[in-house]
Amino acid sequence: MINDDLLTAAVRNNAGWCASMCRAHGLTTATGPRAWTSPRRTPLYYPDAVSLAGDATAADVLAGIDLTAPGASVKDSYARLDLAPDGFRPLFDATWIGRRAGTPAGPGPAWTRAATPEALAAWADAWSGGDADETALFHPALLDDPAVTVLTVPGPDGRILGGAVLSTAAGATGVSNLFAADGTDPALVWTAVLAAADPALPVVGYESGDDLTAALAAGFDRLGPLRVWLAA
Repeated sequence: MINDDLLTAAVRNNAGWCASMCRAHGLTTATGPRAWTSPRRTPLYYPDAVSLAGDATAADVLAGIDLTAPGASVKDSYARLDLAPDGFRPLFDATWIGRRAGTPAGPGPAWTRAATPEALAAWADAWSGGDADETALFHPALLDDPAVTVLTVPGPDGRILGGAVLSTAAGATGVSNLFAADGTDPALVWTAVLAAADPALPVVGYESGDDLTAALAAGFDRLGPLRVWLAA
């Protein structure tokens, strides 16, 4: 894949992960040629729309979402939209990242899959730092989704040192919700992710700030900018 192909895979893979999270919450979503949308408000931190093409318009992302309830948000995957005239403000910017298929990952630390409701709850609690609302995002229904792996890096004493969500869609493995707990080096978690991912597929995602620095150090390339808009 050239970088343009990787960027397309990253964008569409992320929309697939958003769809998985919405399904786990009992929501039905729609995927069109230029946008993924949810007609009902999505779970905390998840967008109501994701642009899927560089030529997507404001109408493409806004037509399929509920603009009457507070909190609407849009993931502008190519950072090309101007949603200010529609009552939105920029919430944050980030960078898409990608790692080509077949790139040697090397040995990684031991990792496990959170495969039971109890294990998922423990993972979510570690990811959220004990925040009840954030922990509640991860419904047990996610465990029934064959495209989703909730990865845990356990410590020798059983504590969770870190983890991530891996999601397969658009011919790629997506990485989201990656975290390192208790002072764990993020490099350890990235190594576990790459060891767990299918080497036949590229690995994609998005990060910002220090998390972007850690991803680049793990061998990812910058693919392009994105912006998330929030209804003002």
